[in-house]
Amino acid sequence: MQTNTLAPDFSLVDNNGHTHRLSEHLGQVVLVNFWSAECPWSERADQELAALINRFPGKLALLNVASNLNETGELIAQVIPQRKLDFVLMDNNCELADAWGAQTTPHVYVIDQSGILRYQGAIDDVSFRKRIPNRFYVDEAVIALLSGLLPDTTETSSYGCTIVRNM
Repeated sequence: MQTNTLAPDFSLVDNNGHTHRLSEHLGQVVLVNFWSAECPWSERADQELAALINRFPGKLALLNVASNLNETGELIAQVIPQRKLDFVLMDNNCELADAWGAQTTPHVYVIDQSGILRYQGAIDDVSFRKRIPNRFYVDEAVIALLSGLLPDTTETSSYGCTIVRNM
């Protein structure tokens, strides 16, 4: 998906059977996070994203998307309360992950209040060799958008666990 273009709307059912649409969140900055119940990088991202959401109550929406074909609904339901999440959207056939080009968990897309994709990639600049971040790309993008600006960095390579598309 191209940065600085309208993010295509989607509709996914969450772990509780409720349907969610991206378009329901116009007026907020939306974080679409491709998520995993098993990936430690995804668990770390959950903590970082929760802290960011708490800094800006009501201004951000977090949509965690489970696309791994190897993760069962039971496993996901077990992990949600452990990580203090409200819900996770189920991308059962990787359709959204494929359409958006998500490769890893986490892979975060930041969408502005008008529905335009403004950032995509890694949550921060951590790597397998560099474990302490110097930059928090998602935070930078959110702060810029809430300030009426565009993010300086619009795309980075995501890192984490590869989304499991085949069983």
